[in-house]
Amino acid sequence: MSYQDTIDYLYSRLPLFSRIGPAAIKADLHNTIAICDFLGNPQNKFKTIHIAGTNGKGSTSHMLASILQEAGYKTGLYTSPHLYDFRERIKVNGIMCSETSVTSFTNKMKPFIEKVEPSFFEITVGMAFEYFADENVDIAIIETGLGGRLDSTNIINPILSIITNIGMDHMALLGNTLPEIASEKAGIIKAATPVVISEVLPETKNIFEQKATSLLAPIYYAEDFIQFKSFQNNWQTSLFEFNQPLIHLLDAPLFPKLFTVECDLPGKYQYKNLKGVLVAMQILTTMGWQLSASKILKGLLHVGKNTGLMGRWECIQTNPRIILDVAHNEHGIKALLEQLESLHYAQLHIVTGMVKDKDVNAVLNLLPKKAKYYFTQSHIPRALPVSELASKGNTFDLNGSQFENVNIALQAANKNATANDLILVIGSVFLVAEVDRSQLNKMN
Repeated sequence: MSYQDTIDYLYSRLPLFSRIGPAAIKADLHNTIAICDFLGNPQNKFKTIHIAGTNGKGSTSHMLASILQEAGYKTGLYTSPHLYDFRERIKVNGIMCSETSVTSFTNKMKPFIEKVEPSFFEITVGMAFEYFADENVDIAIIETGLGGRLDSTNIINPILSIITNIGMDHMALLGNTLPEIASEKAGIIKAATPVVISEVLPETKNIFEQKATSLLAPIYYAEDFIQFKSFQNNWQTSLFEFNQPLIHLLDAPLFPKLFTVECDLPGKYQYKNLKGVLVAMQILTTMGWQLSASKILKGLLHVGKNTGLMGRWECIQTNPRIILDVAHNEHGIKALLEQLESLHYAQLHIVTGMVKDKDVNAVLNLLPKKAKYYFTQSHIPRALPVSELASKGNTFDLNGSQFENVNIALQAANKNATANDLILVIGSVFLVAEVDRSQLNKMN
């Protein structure tokens, strides 16, 4: 099969959550265990860091990978979903896995696939583990797909786990309360393995405490070690000032009491992820990993360059400014609105499309009423029809026009906006993925 034939086969043969929703979920680890047994358990041939959380796990994963690359370690990175190319999910030192590796793996696994009928995600996890083993990586950053306890990635034995935050998302699968969701995310905590909690809530702290205590796992709340002080934004990068209180992880802290981090992921909300990452780096140094303050700072300044991360407060045009952000749930939208408060612009234009299984009303209720709206939809079965989204929007006094796809909507927004306006594309990872960046120059 050609590479395109292979991708078509994977999409058509295997259930994919991002396209069809909960029906694609296999609620146990049996298939993943069987896949990895078949492959000789490649996940045991390299060291890993495991990341879970409602929001921020993608940014956190890419930050960690960028830092470890700068420190000279051959670093694998497994994330999902992808935006433009399936191979974005599996990278080594920021370079996507080869088309040949995808094709050869799939050809080898075809009889297994036909017999066991695993999900798309289960097969992708096996593919990533084998690729990282074949590439002989020093370490791999592994992002969960959904939840934690029953996520296909949860067969690894990491040297460190990180839980970014807990919010109301995927309630049909993970639970209807924050403690229930936290319990699922806490499933990645392993025996005697340190875990960092980037952002803690009163409703969830006890969940993490109990799980960590039962497994004798050292638990580190980032807020105990690093406190956020201030933020400055220049659209392309941001300066985050932090303070280290009297509690230190090291006898000789990597950073002074008051220090500044410049990051090319400029969303203000990144300060929460940065705290977890900075604590994780200090823990790794206690394990013998060679990580200096200068390498950490360089890695955080070049996350996009080193890892190819897209869609996190990503500016793709300056006049008018167009920002892509994959914020798609209540927690993510609140963080986005906090970012907007720190910026200056004339008129706000919002291009948005959502999926059916999110709490759409909760998101719409948060969006600013003074913005001009361009309602649209992605082209996946899970997408909420644009007419339904626009109707819901109207009930929250969000008024605008309907467009059959995101690029037509973006073209309209670009035409209506002045040079000092701001255009946001938000609401769904899959909507951002359909933005045709090559069309931007043709719009002007």
